[in-house]
Amino acid sequence: MQFPESWLREYCNPALSTQELADALTMAGLEVEELDPVAPPFTGIVVGEILSAEQHPNADRLRVCQVDVGEAQPLSIVCGAPNARAGIKVPCATVGAELPPGEDGKPFKIKIGKLRGVESFGMLCSARELGISDEHGGLLELAADAPLGQNVRELLQLDDTLFTLKLTPNLAHCLSVYGVAREVSAITGSPLKPLASVPVQPQTDAALAVTIAAPELCGRFSGRVVTGVTTQVQTPAWMKARLERCGQRTVSPLVDISNYVMFERGRPSHIFDLDKIHGGLQVRWGRAGETLQLLNGNSITVDEQVGVIADDQAVESLAGIMGGDATAVSDSTQNIYIEAAFWWPDAIAGRSRRFNFSTDAGHRFERGVDPAGTASDIDYITALVQQICGGQAGPLHDQQVNMPVSTNVRLRVERANRILGTKLTQDQCADALARLGLPLTQEPGVITVQPPSHRFDLRIEEDLIEEVARIVGYDNLPETPPLAPTVPSVQSESRKGRFELRHQLAGRGYLETVNFSFVPPDWERELAGNANPIKLLNPIVSQMSVMRSSLLGSLLQVLKFNVDRRADRVRVFEIGRVFRRDAQVATTDSTVAGVDQPMRVAGLAYGAVEPLSWRGKQASVDFYDVKADVESLLAPRQAVFAAAEHPAMHPGRCASVSVDGIVVGHVGELHPKWRQQWELPLAPVVFELDMEAVLPRALPQGQPLPKQLPVERDLALIVPEAVTHAQLMQAVTSVNRAGQPQVLQDAVLFDIYRPKPGQGASGLAEGEKSLAVRLTLSKGDEAMTDADIDSAVQAVAAAVAEQLNGRLRA
Repeated sequence: MQFPESWLREYCNPALSTQELADALTMAGLEVEELDPVAPPFTGIVVGEILSAEQHPNADRLRVCQVDVGEAQPLSIVCGAPNARAGIKVPCATVGAELPPGEDGKPFKIKIGKLRGVESFGMLCSARELGISDEHGGLLELAADAPLGQNVRELLQLDDTLFTLKLTPNLAHCLSVYGVAREVSAITGSPLKPLASVPVQPQTDAALAVTIAAPELCGRFSGRVVTGVTTQVQTPAWMKARLERCGQRTVSPLVDISNYVMFERGRPSHIFDLDKIHGGLQVRWGRAGETLQLLNGNSITVDEQVGVIADDQAVESLAGIMGGDATAVSDSTQNIYIEAAFWWPDAIAGRSRRFNFSTDAGHRFERGVDPAGTASDIDYITALVQQICGGQAGPLHDQQVNMPVSTNVRLRVERANRILGTKLTQDQCADALARLGLPLTQEPGVITVQPPSHRFDLRIEEDLIEEVARIVGYDNLPETPPLAPTVPSVQSESRKGRFELRHQLAGRGYLETVNFSFVPPDWERELAGNANPIKLLNPIVSQMSVMRSSLLGSLLQVLKFNVDRRADRVRVFEIGRVFRRDAQVATTDSTVAGVDQPMRVAGLAYGAVEPLSWRGKQASVDFYDVKADVESLLAPRQAVFAAAEHPAMHPGRCASVSVDGIVVGHVGELHPKWRQQWELPLAPVVFELDMEAVLPRALPQGQPLPKQLPVERDLALIVPEAVTHAQLMQAVTSVNRAGQPQVLQDAVLFDIYRPKPGQGASGLAEGEKSLAVRLTLSKGDEAMTDADIDSAVQAVAAAVAEQLNGRLRA
């Protein structure tokens, strides 16, 4: 929001300097981003009238002008501007004047010069040479009634400052000069000049029929016909200057009037060429397939979610955002229809972003524009139109079909003080709210406010507390240190920290990656098997539109990025949150109803097992390499791996990971079809585990060294082919009974034998295999006898025979 200080002070003029006024606004929540002078410094430039402009005798593009600057004799000045002609008034820099500094930072001083043999006693200036505009196609032509010899800075009010405010979305009522003036009055206590009331009496019966078919889109619609206007006139210089200082380009008188009222009063409006409207107007939602060419030249297609104003033949305007080109006013316009409406903010919000543009009108309507002022603002616009373009006004038609109803908001003084850390009295709080023009009633300890029609942001008690803080001034709030005690969070040694987990993975050769939590829908469908992912309402890019329920897609994307850059060995991991639907999750300080957000740790290994070295080419990483990494993460807890299926992994090279009988993740080789789709030369091996399963750990317990050396025995056990390693170990270790001495200290599988086809007798039947297991036996400080050893070996053989239908190999 940009505006000149002089326009603001026309409505409220506190006894503050420019900087003090800017500081007061900032401390009231209206941050002043910039203070810029309207024009750079210059001196000695006055109003001059060109009396004659004769051709230079020695130059085709120069003219010798006689310029009256209010002195006894006119000045002879050589000028090359194409519009230098007799009868116009222009800025004239007399001898000794200083023009704005150039690129070197030094002012340019005017001296008597000689151009092609003719002396020049000054300089006629363009707007660019004065630093007030980029226009440099000719001299800056001043008003015909400008007094000769008057300082141009005074005439054009160049000793002014441009305020640029950075407004938060709740300050929609400040998106106008008068809205800011209302705030300045409340902050400083200076009187506020009321808006001019300009009732317009109808001079004709001309009218246009308007139907509101969507009350949820438009709550109030006001309009008036004005006939016989003349558009081939110039916008007044004072209006042009104010619009330009608001950053608005002047277009034509009617458009400039509409924009002027928007910046002054915050009321966007639209002026139609009445003769281009077919029949009446209808305010409704768009229909699929309808098209509209906008004033900016864009052609768009609307749908049922976008509000429009249409006539009997086509859509003519995008409701609350921008008018259409078909009914735009032009130099040939004679009859107009002035429209001002109240559009519901929810019906306008986000619509312009669908078409990749934004407008000042849409910016205001989606935040809320006062519905109470449409009729009076139509009168004001009509008066300006008649003042500048003439015309006869028709009757004002005003339809109110769905006006917003304000709900009273209560402020508890005690709670306001508790939140702000102040000791304000009820009278002080009431005074702050009253200065903002908020109607209120009081009872002991409570102030009840009825929000006025222009304050869409006052809905809950905290909104009123903020208003009190703004008017009191944020710089006047006490600086109170927090009273909450700081208690360190002690991490139990029975749990790993996340940083320790990161160091552990880094120690095994993995590098950490950090990725977005939102991913393409096909990742969820293909890699996570999630047909109903959590969708984003407003994704940053269309293809990343859902929240991830697995980390694997992100790791594969990192792998693909590196492989495309000729990386032949990649090991990466990520620790992050995933998002899954779960109806049992309730809303708390850290959760959202219906969404489970657990932490996961996932890793990916690709390429050689080790970096290239003098020992030669290394074998590629396989399932067992990554399985070892997973076991190290879960150690000393024993992980059980079982054949399983996962949508991202190879159906025959995938295992579930279980701890204490609970599946906590998966490990396996990437599925061949995804490897082909991602164009990977080798198959990566991936794993993904629940974080809560990785962090717990048992504390080590010190044990004395046994006085007797342990005994080792190797057994060859014949078992059915279907027996897994886990089943074998479970059967072998079952010989250690609870409450009895633990003789079996360890068991390790060190060989698997299967006879080759056509091989001679091996003692194995078809469908059998031989597993060699090394047993470690010990009784601590007691020496083991042959009987003890034989008893333990026989117990293991018996357990295998009973549980797995196995036997000792002869």
